[in-house]
Amino acid sequence: MTPRPPLPPFTEETAKQKVQMAEDAWNSRDPERVSLAYTPDTEWRNRDEFLNGREEVKAFLTRKWAKETDYRLKKTLWAFTGNRIAVRFEYEWHDESGQWWRSHGNENWEFDENGYMAKRFASINDQPIREEDRKFRWERPA
Repeated sequence: MTPRPPLPPFTEETAKQKVQMAEDAWNSRDPERVSLAYTPDTEWRNRDEFLNGREEVKAFLTRKWAKETDYRLKKTLWAFTGNRIAVRFEYEWHDESGQWWRSHGNENWEFDENGYMAKRFASINDQPIREEDRKFRWERPA
């Protein structure tokens, strides 16, 4: 596979770049684009779901963004070492009834030597919020 810089071992600067790249990709809400950042045999835990491989990731993200309307995410570097990065995140979305939610948690990432994420373990909590309490405003592209 073609290298996907920045590559491990990470520095603070390159870890922050990797986090920003992930945030940008996830905010695109494009399952194909997001899945290409992961190894073909990537392993995930997302809440109570365990996924293996890009195809399962794409299917998961398609379901996720069909449910989580007007999704907007912010990731922050928490820690890094070698080929691992830990992030904190928050995202906001609303369901089909119009109820807004803030989801927040932590992710632990492990990368292969080519800069693809081989493992992603996410712990996530959701809380209902009022629309006027949103932190992240975002206009849907035309």
